[in-house]
Amino acid sequence: MKRILVTGALGQIGSELVVSLRERYGDENVIATDIRLPSDVKLRDAGPFEFMDCLNPHHITRVMQIYNVDAIYHLAAILSAVGETKPDQAWQVNVNGLYNILEAARQYHCALFVPSSIGAFGQDTPKDKTPQDTIQRPDTMYGVTKVTGELLCDYYHKRFGLDTRGVRFPGLISYETEPGGGTTDYAVEIYIEALKYKKYTCYLEENTYLDMMYMPDAIRAMIDLMEADPNRLVHRNAFNVTAMNFTPAQIAAEIKKHIPDFEIEYKVDHVRQAIADSWPNSLDDSCAREEWGWNPTYDLESMTKDMLEKLAERIELPAEQKSR
Repeated sequence: MKRILVTGALGQIGSELVVSLRERYGDENVIATDIRLPSDVKLRDAGPFEFMDCLNPHHITRVMQIYNVDAIYHLAAILSAVGETKPDQAWQVNVNGLYNILEAARQYHCALFVPSSIGAFGQDTPKDKTPQDTIQRPDTMYGVTKVTGELLCDYYHKRFGLDTRGVRFPGLISYETEPGGGTTDYAVEIYIEALKYKKYTCYLEENTYLDMMYMPDAIRAMIDLMEADPNRLVHRNAFNVTAMNFTPAQIAAEIKKHIPDFEIEYKVDHVRQAIADSWPNSLDDSCAREEWGWNPTYDLESMTKDMLEKLAERIELPAEQKSR
């Protein structure tokens, strides 16, 4: 039976991935770790949880030895917008933390999944249908750390035979957890604000195209890639994956189909707008489709319907809306 370690387990991706992995492999076989203690009962009580700082190799070694880990999903990271305000911390966590995890995976012969991002591209990258293999010259610290991570994972596979795998995620949208400081967070916030207040102030320009993915598809992509036949994988690391492509104006129009009096206005955050402008408009994910059968389930229409239904069950609505 596989024993799986998840770092950054309390983050936007990790909190949902742990639940899915435990359903698939058994609660006791998935070890959730983070530098915070969980408040979510599903994570705290359903299976093992350990405090672990990826910047401390002794923490990692201790957990690896206790649980005899076979595979790692390394999700601990500083995201794009936060990375621009704290570039030193972004480098420490995203690069030095990854190096420590790579070393642990090498020493204990573990498979390793590491997510990259559309942030790994830059202004010189082809904007539309960005190829799997193309120029990568990001001008954000987050992007620099992601390119570094891609190269490190490639190196450890070629040099040590380590089974490293990963995808380049677009913006991720989830009803389960709060946004964590990414440039695409607006695509989560807009649903919450639409339900609560029927209006939203967007920090990106209305016609900013970005690729996006609903979290259930993202979770499936990670698990499917880790379970894929390694003999089929030509690229292994940093597969382009995507599911849908839209602007703030288009997601607002889709929400208005369900909440007719929803309104959106724009107050551009120039830091996050500059980050978004440096990313591709759309990705070519044909390599992922050919090499391990990637195929998304949700589009903007089906995601919006599901997001609004799920969020309505979870969030606290203002008193005046409850009384209607």
